[in-house]
Amino acid sequence: MANDLAHAAKELGIKYFLISYVDLFGGLRAKLVPAAAIGGMQKAGAGFAGFATWLDMTPADADLFAVPDPDSLIQLPWKPEVAWLASDLVMNDELVAQAPRNLLKTTMLGADSIGYQMKTGVECEFFLTTPDGSKISDGADNATKPCYDQSALMRRYDVIKEICDSMLTLGWGPYQNDHEDANGQFEMNWNFGDALITADRHVFFKFMARSIAEKHGLRATFMPKPFIDLTGSGCHMHTSLWSGDANVFEDEAGELGLSDIGYNFIGGLIHSADALCAITNPTVNSYKRINAPRTVSGATWAPNTITYTGNNRTHMIRIPDAGRLELRLPDGAANPYLMPAAVLAAGLDGVQNQRDPGKRLDINMYTDGHKVRGAKKLPLNLLDALRALEKSSVLRNALGAPFIDGYIKLKTEEWNAYSRHLTQWERDNTLDI
Repeated sequence: MANDLAHAAKELGIKYFLISYVDLFGGLRAKLVPAAAIGGMQKAGAGFAGFATWLDMTPADADLFAVPDPDSLIQLPWKPEVAWLASDLVMNDELVAQAPRNLLKTTMLGADSIGYQMKTGVECEFFLTTPDGSKISDGADNATKPCYDQSALMRRYDVIKEICDSMLTLGWGPYQNDHEDANGQFEMNWNFGDALITADRHVFFKFMARSIAEKHGLRATFMPKPFIDLTGSGCHMHTSLWSGDANVFEDEAGELGLSDIGYNFIGGLIHSADALCAITNPTVNSYKRINAPRTVSGATWAPNTITYTGNNRTHMIRIPDAGRLELRLPDGAANPYLMPAAVLAAGLDGVQNQRDPGKRLDINMYTDGHKVRGAKKLPLNLLDALRALEKSSVLRNALGAPFIDGYIKLKTEEWNAYSRHLTQWERDNTLDI
């Protein structure tokens, strides 16, 4: 904890601070502040014009201030004279209700008021491409089933090592790195924790991966489906609910070691899944991943139906072991703050209303999914997902009208832009998500 950022700068040799926030589209915005000015910025925040980023604002709105959270301080391992700070957005001396980090904190406070804390872990999949993003960076990475390919992993050792070393330095507890199911695709994992801490680290990880890749002459992209014939990039979210030191999802007597509360949480996710899609799969390109045809490797590893299972990766939700669930719906474009906020809101609705998730399915959805009766399909495109979000009283009541209405408005504009510019628009607007 660095309560006094000016003092921290002297102690740690920090010369500049990136005072940063994430907008509704997941864009990372920042101002670079010299250490000599950080005292004033810590009190009042760094000023921005909200309309200039993807927030539902106009040029007539007052100044937007990003007030840094000193607890989020991260010194850039590859450039330690610079430190990064997550911030909370304020306008006219009030927290901005639609701001993603504010929204997650508010949702978590609501959970805390009824005795719950959500802990999460994320699996960040990404591609390493050529600088222009037109193809994967390693021409020799051409196996039909490249997942866990040791040689392809080691050809990118310098990049993966530097990212992992950075996480070790930061104390995140990274524990494995692998080549994923698509050619040129990788995944890196670190320890789970409090949902806000994980979200801040998720934001920073994406920035870090891109920065280190650029340093090595490559490009890292978290775009959900940059190559139509290859497996897309997911962002699987592992979730558990806690009360103090007790994991309330865990129950030795429960089926698969999951408690009734855990199953009700799953019931909430299933109830709101089509609306959740607008947030967990937030781009036009996202629907090329969850509604993809069979890929070169033989499987998409993405869901297309609203179902849950045990330890089976072909469903939207799986229970890999006792006391937690894995939501396999989100993709690499998911906003690191909006995703857990929406999942927590939907899950708590399930807990409070004791929603029944229905029968668990243990079939292979990729081969036998067509035999399932009564299970809803996921939305076919972003517009359908936005329409579901607009109708969702659960998410509107939990996340608030300022966010829901603003998000739908801006995303509908994105959809309209896509409709008008069908050729290069998609790549130009989503590769750097």
